[in-house]
Amino acid sequence: MSDDNNQNGWNEYSKLVLKELETLSKGIEGLNEELQSLKGEITELRLREDKVDELRAWKLRIDEVASPTQMKGWIREIEHLKTFKTKAITIFLVFQGLFAILFAFNKFFE
Repeated sequence: MSDDNNQNGWNEYSKLVLKELETLSKGIEGLNEELQSLKGEITELRLREDKVDELRAWKLRIDEVASPTQMKGWIREIEHLKTFKTKAITIFLVFQGLFAILFAFNKFFE
């Protein structure tokens, strides 16, 4: 009978141990999934870091050519020249139209 009790106790203990091992296995699987997720995020962060480094290098190359302040000034000058060009062409066309009308009237009244 004592052997039966030991056997019964061992069966319960082995079931408990198996249950705990299963719980630990599930926990390890969860940790592995989370680890894979973290590895993916680290890869994304490294890619972003590479892009930032590329942008930083590009900015340094641009700054060697012209500073942002100089570029702003050039953009203002270009806008001013575009406005001047538009005004000049408009005035030229108006005067050309007026001269065409004057020549037409001159021919008409001859």
